[in-house]
Parts: sequence; structure tokens; C-alpha cells
Amino acid sequence: MGRTGIYIVLIICVWLGLKPGYGQEESHPRIYVTNKEKDAFKASLKTVIWKKDLIERKKEGLQKYIELWQQNPEWLVSRLQMNWKTRHDKVFLKGGDFSHSEGKAPVPTVRFSGTRDWATDYRSPSLENVLPYSDDAKGLYLEHKKTGKKEWIAPKESGHIIEGINRKIMSLVEDAAFLYWVTGDKTYADFATPVFTTYIEGMYFRDAPVDLENTNQQFISGLATFEVIHEKVLISLITTYDFLYEHFQSQKMNLAHCEAVFQKWGDQIIKNGIPNNNWNLFQARFLTYVALVLEPNKNYKNCKGREYYLEHTFNTSTDRQISIKESLLVYDQENGIWPESASYSVHVITTLLNIITLLDNFTDVNELSNFPVVEKAALSSFQYLFPSGHTIGFGDSAHKKLPAENFELLISNYHKYNQQEKLKVISSLLDDMIAEGNYKREAKDLFQLFFYVNDIPSVQLNEELKSQLVSPTFYAPNVSWFNQRMGSGDNAVMVATTGTYGNHAHANGVSIELYANGYVLGPDMGKGSSYWHDDHRQYYSRMPAHNTVVVDGISDYAAMRSYHPFKLENSFPKSGTSSNFDKITFSNVSFTEPKTEAKQLRFTSLIKGPAGDGYMVDVFRSRKQNDVLQRHDYFYHNLGTELKLNTTEGLVKLEATKDLGSHQGDIKAYDYLTEKKKLTTPKAVQANFSFNTEGRTSNIMEVWVKGSADQNLFTAMAPKSKASTSATTPKELLNKPVPTLMVQRNAEAWDNPFAMVFNPLDVTGNNPISEVNFLQIDENSTAQEVAVKFSDGITQDKLIVNEDENTILAQEDLYQKGLMSVVRTDKNKEQPTFIFLSGMYRFEQNNWGVLASGESVTISFEIEGDEILIQNDHPLVFNIPKPAKGKEAVLHLFEGDKLVDKRRGLKSWANDAQLEFRLSKGYSKVLVKIQNSTNEK
Repeated sequence: MGRTGIYIVLIICVWLGLKPGYGQEESHPRIYVTNKEKDAFKASLKTVIWKKDLIERKKEGLQKYIELWQQNPEWLVSRLQMNWKTRHDKVFLKGGDFSHSEGKAPVPTVRFSGTRDWATDYRSPSLENVLPYSDDAKGLYLEHKKTGKKEWIAPKESGHIIEGINRKIMSLVEDAAFLYWVTGDKTYADFATPVFTTYIEGMYFRDAPVDLENTNQQFISGLATFEVIHEKVLISLITTYDFLYEHFQSQKMNLAHCEAVFQKWGDQIIKNGIPNNNWNLFQARFLTYVALVLEPNKNYKNCKGREYYLEHTFNTSTDRQISIKESLLVYDQENGIWPESASYSVHVITTLLNIITLLDNFTDVNELSNFPVVEKAALSSFQYLFPSGHTIGFGDSAHKKLPAENFELLISNYHKYNQQEKLKVISSLLDDMIAEGNYKREAKDLFQLFFYVNDIPSVQLNEELKSQLVSPTFYAPNVSWFNQRMGSGDNAVMVATTGTYGNHAHANGVSIELYANGYVLGPDMGKGSSYWHDDHRQYYSRMPAHNTVVVDGISDYAAMRSYHPFKLENSFPKSGTSSNFDKITFSNVSFTEPKTEAKQLRFTSLIKGPAGDGYMVDVFRSRKQNDVLQRHDYFYHNLGTELKLNTTEGLVKLEATKDLGSHQGDIKAYDYLTEKKKLTTPKAVQANFSFNTEGRTSNIMEVWVKGSADQNLFTAMAPKSKASTSATTPKELLNKPVPTLMVQRNAEAWDNPFAMVFNPLDVTGNNPISEVNFLQIDENSTAQEVAVKFSDGITQDKLIVNEDENTILAQEDLYQKGLMSVVRTDKNKEQPTFIFLSGMYRFEQNNWGVLASGESVTISFEIEGDEILIQNDHPLVFNIPKPAKGKEAVLHLFEGDKLVDKRRGLKSWANDAQLEFRLSKGYSKVLVKIQNSTNEK
């Protein structure tokens, strides 16, 4: 380097050194704890059971290996996966697989991982069964999962076994280093030191891998693994170094080599990776550890010390490592949602809180206050939850609990900085998770051991806050996802509608997941064995694995990073809010299927029945624009062991079929369907999903299917749902094939849409719905009418869904210009129980009427005796039937709960049987009372 280059480096060194002072002294340990805090920490072990339990578990877990080491000092170190004999210092890859290594180093070097794909047919051996000093040209000697026989295999067939063994060994070393610090027992230090030294020296003398094919793999590899985000062994190494620093000094160990390895690892992470998704933050977490374990920049000739790596973590962006400051702009700043599927999004929150907590522990300047969107994201994550407390499963997600660590770390921050109001809110949420059995308080690792507060304050959860955390509807446009929730307890139902937008997304068109009766009855299928396996690429990430509509058997587009969102056309209530009218939610979304350019429109609504049970109406329109010949396949997967079809004439027999599959031009996902049976009928059908166990059969879902000409129905078994877990699926059905209904229309399905009513059945066999009719409307109309009769024998819902807000349906007793209407009637009552209208410009029926004064309106009428409770969102004129002689209708306007005006209804000049009222804006509460007339004669 010339004199100018040296001068520039020195300037950078000095500039980066001019950072504010840190809260800690320059001593080790300092990442999780300092020596000054040791006495207080040890004292807490006498009263905080969960802390003491973790330490005891770690002692017990190490004891066996310490005894083996005492018998043979080389026992553990010999199990490291190293180039023991060859001492190769260069690693070569072929894309995502290990190719070979070569060269010569003065010491054994660390072996690189076998392949990027974690799925393997071979078992990872216990440490006892690892061959000592294994370094054989034949590869690895492993046991086959199916045959149980051991055989020599190439590293590329081993998945992540190589890195997994090293990570397991280094986790033991990390535990020993910590136990040395807390107990002072030198046995732990002597146990850990030779293993740590061997690995560090082996990495010091080994180069980063080179991809011979120069694929994208070259730009994502770490030093030990195929992806920089999987370098978990680095944390164990850094933590070991931090706790054993004084011991290493006493042993005259070459600490410069340790620091050089940490710098090399940090540089590899900055140079490689993926900058614009969760990778970026997982990488940032590793960089934070690197930064905090190193000394200030001025201590190194290359000026790459603490400030350098913190700067690249938080402020400076490079091609493959965007700073946290910039990364956080990817969040939807209003709703706090990260643009990836749920499982990855909640992990991102955990990662960010980890990073912030580590830095805050070092600086003591409330780092979390600099990142308010992280707090918002943690609270917004409750919107992912089914009523069971488990996350939705769209994309590469699964039904999992929210990481309690997110809330533990918020509590830790609020406690440290005495933010009592925030502390109460988050403590109440965590208390609620504990009370509901979704969390047991314990530490799983050293990070949690040191950063969780000793005790959670017991605070009653504010019900208003709880309702805000899980609102009746929630829309996140940056992942194309819309939730609907209704009811509580045993009556809780939920439907999540998902498009394809953001990372870890699937090609799912407009898909739904349906929850009822404590389970995700209509699940998403989740991800496959791995992202590189055929089952994922051909089935799990493709449309037939989702509850959606496939066009011509070929609908398809890129998964993972995909940008095919739906457009939210209409919904109720407004996302993130609650409504006084709580009997209906709905979404209406549009989508263009990229492969066939078919237009699709999906209306999905939850409706609360008279007994409190919820049911769902699904109206799905789909058509290709110009083709006369077209086919539309409506897929629905539901838990169960059997699927039967019935008509009004009883159970129907389906015939085995070879239809559906790549042999007839369908995409390969159809090939994953088994036990295919077919029925051709224009009649309406009931599909009954049942669960056979212990000699009895329980129906768990009844789907009423609209009949149509040119329609076939198929039943089949689909591969197991990998989104489902033991918390969202009965244990007898977990990992079992999923019964699948497919309704096939060999014509357009727009003017004549698919229409379904989903009727969840509880374990008692209670069936709230007795009959569903999909009424035929004149052929010039695109309206879909659905009549639902309830088992009480007196109640009926009549729902009409138009194509859009401007569509007109005109019948003898009904006029509707607008999207939807739902009218509930009771045979014993003269007037409806309720009327709900949305996207409506004009509605007239039985002397009830609505006329929008500009924008289309959403309005509800709840009629109980002589009172009509109304809620509206925009200005309008509405009509009600004229009261009986001697009665009058008086309008009461409320602002919140305060009565602000009263006025009588006016005579309608258009219809003498009606009274007319005007509302100048939206109101959350309007009350019309029918009372004795006060008019003077």
C-alpha cells in the first residue's frame, strides 16, 4: 500500500474512533455480563429458579463429556470435523454442493459444510458415534435413515451434518467457558481450551470457499457454511473467547489469531449475503457479536475493530449488507409488518431485539428508543395469530407460537429504563400468554439467562388493548394478507386471505386458511422438505397445494421472492378497528393470474349465526379474457380422514379417475394428489369432511357447493400439511394426508361464480345450518344469491353479492346497486333481525331503503322490538317502514356515547309507506326509536 493509502486508512481509523463513549470498561467478559456484575448474578441464582435450572442443566449436560475427556484428553477435540490429515487450506464448491478441498496448512483446518440443502437421507451421529479424527477420501460414514445401515457417502449427500457436529461441540465448549466464569472451576477451562484453540487455528489458516461454477453461491457462502446466516458456531466461539479471555491470557495463547479469525468472519459476512430480506438482519446479529468482542479500531493495523463493525451493522450499507438503519425502512411504518411470511417476520423481530439488547448492554443509552418500529412490530405480530394463539401459515410459514423472547426483551428494556406504562402493557401480554398455556418461563440459552428480568410483574391485561392487538380485520398490503376474525372461545372463527407478495411467498393466487372449533380446519400446506427438493418446488409452493382457483390446470408463477399481490377492493370493518356491528366481516379482493392472464375476484365473508356459531361464504369469480374454452379448478383442503359428497337425494358414489395430472398437461403439482375420484353433476352438493377415530366418525366440516352446468367434482388425498402443528391439528391427523375437494368448471366462472358455504361442525355433532340454496338469478345478472336456513327452523340469511359496487340487480321486490347485502329474517317477526349493506349506492326492499349521497356506503340496521340500531360510514339518506298509526320514529344521533341530536322521521314523497332520514356523515351509533306519536291533532 502506498503512502496515500496508508494516510486514508489512518484518517478513517481516527474518524471511526470519534464515537461516543461506551457504558462498559474495556475488559472481558463484556458481551452478556461483566465481572462487576458477577456477585449480583450469583446472588440471583439463590432466588430465581429458572436461572438456577439452566445452569444445572448445563452442568449435567457437560458432565458426561468431561468424564470422557478426563479418561482421554483427545476425546472431544478428535470429534471436530477437520481436515486432520490433508490440512487443506482451500475449499471449492460446485454451486450449492461441496466439491473438494486442496492446499496445505501448517495445522489441521476446519472442514466446510457438505451442501446448502439441509434435507438428507442420513442421520447425524451422536458425538459418541462420530469417528475420531475422521478425514477419509471416501467421505463420511453415516447411517441411512431408512435402512439403518452405515455407508460411505460424499459430503454433498450429508446435508448440514458436518457443520452440525462442529456446532454441537462448540456449544459444549461455550457452556464450559461460562461455567468456568461463574464457578471458577478450572476443569471447565481446561476442557474447553484445546477444542477452541484447534478450531480457531484451523479457521485462521483456511480460506473462504470458492465456487467453481461462479453461481450466486459465491456471494452467499460463509466461512463454515453455505449461507452466512447459518454461521451459528461463530457465536459460540465469540462467547467462549469472552468468558475465557483471562484464562487464555494466563496460558499465553495467541489472541491475535482469535481476533483475526473474528475479523475474517465479519468481513465475509459483510462481503456476502442477501441484503434486502431477513438475511440482512441475521447477518447483522453476527456482526454485532464480532464488533463487541473486538477492541477499538486503533488497536488494529487494518483499523477493523469495534467501531468498524458496528458502523457496518447500523449505519453503513454495502452491496450485500444493508445497515439496520436502512433495513428498517422496509417495514410498513403504519402497521409494523415485515414483508415476509409470518414465521420469518416474527423471527426478524427477535433478531432485531437481540441486536439492540446486545448493543444496549454495552452502551447503556437505551438503544431501543432509536428504533420505534421494532416495538410496533412486536405488538403487530399478534395480528398473525389464530384464536388458538398460533401464527397463520401462508408462504413458508407454519402454525407456531409467537416467540416469547420478543416480549421478554421489551420488558428487560422497559425495566432497565423505568418505563412503567410500557412495562405494564408488555408484562400483561406475557402474563396472558403464560395463563393461556402458550409460554412457560425458562431460559434456553446464555443470552436469555443474562437479559431476561428475574420476575415478570403480574399485571391484568387491558381488554381494550387486547382487542386492538387482534382486531376483527387486519390488512397488510406489503405481504398481500387480510385477516377476518369473529367470535370467541368455542365460537371463534377466522379466515386469512393471502396473495403473493414479498419474500418466502408461494405461488398461491388468492388463497385462504380457515380456523374453527379450535383447529385450522382448512390449512395451508406450508413448505416442503427443503427449498431445493422436488416436493417443495413442484407441490408445496404451487397453487394446487393451496385453497385457491387454478386456471386450465397451469396457473403458476415464481415463488419465494414474488410480487403478485391481490388488490383489496372492499372490506368490513376497516383494518385494525372494531365495529359496533359484529355479526359480519368480509373482504373482496381482485387478482390477475399471471400465467393465463385470467381475472379473479374473491369475496369471503364470516357471518355469525343466531346461536353464535360462525359460518363462511366464499364467492370466487375467475375467467380468461378471450378464450371460449377454459377451465377453472377450485381447490379446498380440510383436515379429516374421509371426504364424502351428498346431494338432496343422498350420498353419491364417485368413480376412480385418472384425470388431473401432468400426463394431460396440468402442472406437476396435480401429480401429488392420490386416490382421485370424480363426479359429474350440475346439482348442488354437500361435501362432508369427517374424522374417523376409535370406532366412531365425527363430521368436522360441511361445505355446501353451488351446482352448475359444465361442472365436475373431484375428491382426492393431498400430501400432509407442513404448516399444521400439534397445536392446530388433532394429533391423530398430524402428518397425515389431507382430504381435498376440487370443483372444476369447464367454462367461465365469473358471471356464474363458484359459491360455497363453509359450515364448521363441532365435536358434539351440532349442525347450526339445515339448508343452503344458491338461487338462480336471471341470466343477464352476475349477482350471486345465497340463502342459508338455520336449524332453529325460523331464521334465514339471504346474501346477495354483486360483481362490484356499480352492478345493478333489479327484481320485483328488490333493487340493489352495490356490492353486497345480507338480510336476516325470523319467521316470528314482521321486520328483519338485521340488514347489512356494503359498497352500496342504492338499496330498496320491503320499504327499507338506502341512497348514498356520494361515496358508496356501508350501513347496518339491527332491529330489536321498537328500536333500530344503525351504524354508517358515509353520508346517506335511509328509509324505514312507516310505523303503525299513532306511532312515530325518532332519530337519536350519538357522538361516542353522548347524545347530540334528536329528530323525527320525514314522510317519503316517493313511497307513502316509508319514513326518510338523512345522515350528513358517518356515525358509529344512531338509534331510531318507534314510540307513541307526540304530534298534536
